[in-house]
Amino acid sequence: MHLCARAAILATLGLALAWSANSILPGSKELPPSASTTAISTVDALLDTTHATTRVSMRHVDFYVDPDVVLHIHRLDGTMRAKNGGPVIFDDKQSFIITLEHAEVGLTGADLTALLNKYVFGYKGSPLSHLHVRTEGDHIVQSGRLHKGIDLPFEMTATMDVTADGLIRIHPTKTKILGVNGDKLMHAFGLSLEKLIDLKGATGATVHGNDLFLDATRILPPPTIQGRITAVRVEGDEVVQVFGSPNAVARKPLVPPDTTAPNYMYYKGGTLRFGKLLMLDAEMQIVDLDPADVFRFDLGRYSEQLVAGYERTLADQGLEVWMRDVDKLPGHGQLAKQPEMPAHPETTASR
Repeated sequence: MHLCARAAILATLGLALAWSANSILPGSKELPPSASTTAISTVDALLDTTHATTRVSMRHVDFYVDPDVVLHIHRLDGTMRAKNGGPVIFDDKQSFIITLEHAEVGLTGADLTALLNKYVFGYKGSPLSHLHVRTEGDHIVQSGRLHKGIDLPFEMTATMDVTADGLIRIHPTKTKILGVNGDKLMHAFGLSLEKLIDLKGATGATVHGNDLFLDATRILPPPTIQGRITAVRVEGDEVVQVFGSPNAVARKPLVPPDTTAPNYMYYKGGTLRFGKLLMLDAEMQIVDLDPADVFRFDLGRYSEQLVAGYERTLADQGLEVWMRDVDKLPGHGQLAKQPEMPAHPETTASR
């Protein structure tokens, strides 16, 4: 990776400096101002063109955005770009944006539990705490404590759908407060969920009447994810969110170099930066070392996953990288057993 990227950069610098050197006037010890300016402009122009948007495609990836929150990506097609221009820096998840064009992403009850407690309602004075979410048939069941002078334990069974403006609506069908019928209790006192809880401090959550509304992308921790949710369903132990855009420009689907890999992340175009490494006009497919299950990837620990795997250079100077699942990394102080590399006569490979 680094050899290809560095070679591209050095070649560009070399060409620019060589052009400038040939422009030195006889007897002069300095580059003419116009020549040095042109050299710098040439390099800047190349970097500007390589900092274009990166297309991304993922299949069967568990993407950790927090140690306790996993995006179970069934499929994803979209783009990545830096917030302030320049390369996409994997080491700084605050610095880039992932835009979903078409995707199906699942969250388990455990993922939703962590999201609600840590990010949505995890603020001082929150009216809700100790939340727990599970799926039950085609419903979700949410329990916790409602703070209204005193702590009131509650349990709410609800359906989920998507509003016209792209929010997830959680509509209660059965509510228990203090173990009794909460629907009758609230009706008797002329109360609604909106009157019981104030969500001004919540992140990505609002309430209207007895319905709770969630912004599917705002409730997530970094990296920033953009996209319009079009459908939601409960499937097994997951709440599956479907993203799409009727205004999205039709693109030719990304076809990864290794079409035999069932679990992968594929990046194409733009500039990617990993630690000290820079990849121009990027083409990189990250493949699961163990294709028998989903690929579990943690952006905060990708370097460990990379060290535990290997890579090969493709014929077009792109890369195919095999990574170990994050939950299969060795413990502290242990060394991972290096996997056997498959034979690819047309390419070169390195550990």
